[in-house]
Amino acid sequence: MSPIYLPKAAADIPISDSAVIRPGLALAGFFGNFEPSRICVIGRAEHHYLEDCGPTERQQKLHNFIAHSPAAVIFSSDLPVFPEAIEEAEKNGTPILSCSERTSPLVAALIASLNTHLAPRITRHGVLVEVYGEGVLIIGDSGVGKSETAIELVKRGHRLIADDAVEIRRVSKVTLVGSAPEIIRHYVELRGIGIVDVKRLFGVGAVKDTEKIDLVINLEQWVQGKMYDRFGLDDEKIEILGLEIPMITIPVKPGRNLAIILEIAAMNSRQKRMGYNTAEEFNKKLMAHMAGNAPDAQK
Repeated sequence: MSPIYLPKAAADIPISDSAVIRPGLALAGFFGNFEPSRICVIGRAEHHYLEDCGPTERQQKLHNFIAHSPAAVIFSSDLPVFPEAIEEAEKNGTPILSCSERTSPLVAALIASLNTHLAPRITRHGVLVEVYGEGVLIIGDSGVGKSETAIELVKRGHRLIADDAVEIRRVSKVTLVGSAPEIIRHYVELRGIGIVDVKRLFGVGAVKDTEKIDLVINLEQWVQGKMYDRFGLDDEKIEILGLEIPMITIPVKPGRNLAIILEIAAMNSRQKRMGYNTAEEFNKKLMAHMAGNAPDAQK
């Protein structure tokens, strides 16, 4: 992407809309549904249309278009930028850029990038790891063992995304993606030891920058007498940024191997998403067994 005209530094130009439009109708004079907050991409069709216009008509069409102050105008496919477009952009303070990418791939890449960068986001206290391809967000009170569990998972071949603070973005209607703030990326804090650089200790294969969130594991101290789910039939969920994510509460007490438990939870979560629920299947077999033995019980 090459800047042709920027009214100010690129970092200071705000973009607030993730949609990208082809301004064919706007160039033809129809502005009924034109959204000036969107980036406009001029491809071969729009460029040929303007080329076919005479200099005076082209000047007028570009004047009317850029006067509506689009967020930015990008000429794709290395198409030459009309001098009239630059002139009007300088009058209105509209950014003009040029790109060698063809129009359709450019629009797709822009939308994907904007959806990520403009996605609603929050920061949650917790640890995010990738276990067997599943993004697992570990939450719980401070000192319950989240970071220690993450290190044990890394030793077992899984990957760390974030420790302590997890930046969560809603990148689509069904997907949450987590990452670490840049300043603490790839670091883990272990009480009694301090800050550990996971990337240097375990190698680049032990870390990952981002990962979707498929499952939330809530670690809590074991409470004597509390009833915990033993069959997996409880469908517990947690709401994050308007999306409901499956959640499992795991009680913590000395002697429990949390890393292995989380591995099983991740594999079971993937199996559920693939359509097989072990708890439901076991319950069906149990009910069928009990129904089959009912006549014998009545004798």
